[in-house]
Amino acid sequence: MSEVLAQIFPGISTFFAVEGSVALARLLLIGLGFLLAYLGFKRTLEPLIMVPMGFGMIAVNAGCLFLASGAVGNIIIDPLVYEATEVVDVMQVNFLQPIYNLTFSNGLIACLVFMGIGARSEISYLLAKPWSSIIIALFAELGTFVALLAGITLFGLEPGQAAAIATIGGADGPMVLFTSLMLSPELFVPISIIAYLYLSLTYGGYPFLIKLFIPKKYRGIDMYVEVPEVSQKSKFIFIVVICFVLCILLPVAAPLILSFFIGMAVKEADIGKYTDLLEGVVSYLATFFLGLLLGTLCEASTILNPTVLTILVLGILALAFSAIGGLVGGWVMYYFHKRRGEDFNPTIGIAGVSCVPTTAKLAQHTAQEENPFAMILPVAMGANISGVITSAIIAGIFVATSGLIQ
Repeated sequence: MSEVLAQIFPGISTFFAVEGSVALARLLLIGLGFLLAYLGFKRTLEPLIMVPMGFGMIAVNAGCLFLASGAVGNIIIDPLVYEATEVVDVMQVNFLQPIYNLTFSNGLIACLVFMGIGARSEISYLLAKPWSSIIIALFAELGTFVALLAGITLFGLEPGQAAAIATIGGADGPMVLFTSLMLSPELFVPISIIAYLYLSLTYGGYPFLIKLFIPKKYRGIDMYVEVPEVSQKSKFIFIVVICFVLCILLPVAAPLILSFFIGMAVKEADIGKYTDLLEGVVSYLATFFLGLLLGTLCEASTILNPTVLTILVLGILALAFSAIGGLVGGWVMYYFHKRRGEDFNPTIGIAGVSCVPTTAKLAQHTAQEENPFAMILPVAMGANISGVITSAIIAGIFVATSGLIQ
């Protein structure tokens, strides 16, 4: 009778066919999936990522069965298949395998998301206060270098592994995904999962850091922001030149650089059909499958990997120090502008952490809590866009130099 029930309900019986630690990990991940999906529904966390990610975690850990080989597995995805023949065979069975192999494991999905980000970005915000934006973005990379050094010196990681994890400090999900694939493919899955989990938590955690480092009277500073009137032709030429310069200096990051700037270019070229395509279908479809794939990659074997604890520690360290660095940069710009008789809200520093547009919106929301008339979003978006560019540059440098440091 028990064998019949096991065949009818393999999802339940597989819990008793694996080690206790694996069964417990599956239960924990199913519970976490429910939590993430609910918090996404409540808008406590980013719903575009968390709802599909939560459902993916539930399905991949609940939907286990006995495969033809007798092993316990699923028919959703297998990220550990690398041989060409095996990949083709698995793609005939696992329904998300084609999307994983053709878009996720080669970084294409990250590039598609970047195209959407570029199409939504306004270069005029960067040109409003270019030097302030760039300096804040550089300060906001503090966490990247703190995590890099800590990973090598304290945790004994290889430079490539430490660099891949450190990019979490840039708070740019597609950049982390792309860089970890290039630098540390063996840790690509856990780094990507943890990065996106942490990035979804920034909206809840960063307000506390802002209030800790910036007193109330400074958070409500209003600013007069004069966004320069730049012709579409000038902006388009600027975008093309910047894309060229970054690609020729950092060819290893050219796919992401191209993706981001082509999104900006079609917007400034006023190609409405392309802009709508990138902002809408491409961006949301890529984000949906990104969240779903990240969820289905959260198998028990993922959290039982001993390296996961190291990634968890370095990831939170990177994001915390990046926020602190950005806020310090905000203070530097506050005193610089004060000496010139100009107002500057140091809260903008948090927008240097390039989680577009979350941290820019967070800066604006925090300022309006103290002063309903404060408008700092244009400058915050400039820092946000600069953060994307600096993260791409640093990622390119990491990839280009990883083979030189052994």
